[in-house]
Amino acid sequence: MLKVKIFDEEHEKDLENELNLFLETIDSNKVKDIRYQVAVAEDTRDSGTIFCFSALIIYES
Repeated sequence: MLKVKIFDEEHEKDLENELNLFLETIDSNKVKDIRYQVAVAEDTRDSGTIFCFSALIIYES
C-alpha cells in the first residue's frame, strides 16, 4: 500500500533535517518519489518575506 508523508518548514535546513530523520525510519527501497516545493510571499504587516519549504514523500508501507 502506498502512503504519503508531508513536511512543511519555514527554513530549508529544518526541512532537510526533518526529511532525513523520517528517511532513517523507512527502507530506502520503499521510497517511490519525493516532491519538493518552495512558496514565497510578502508579509505586508512588517515588509518581510515569508518562505515555505515543503516536501511530500510517497512510499510503500
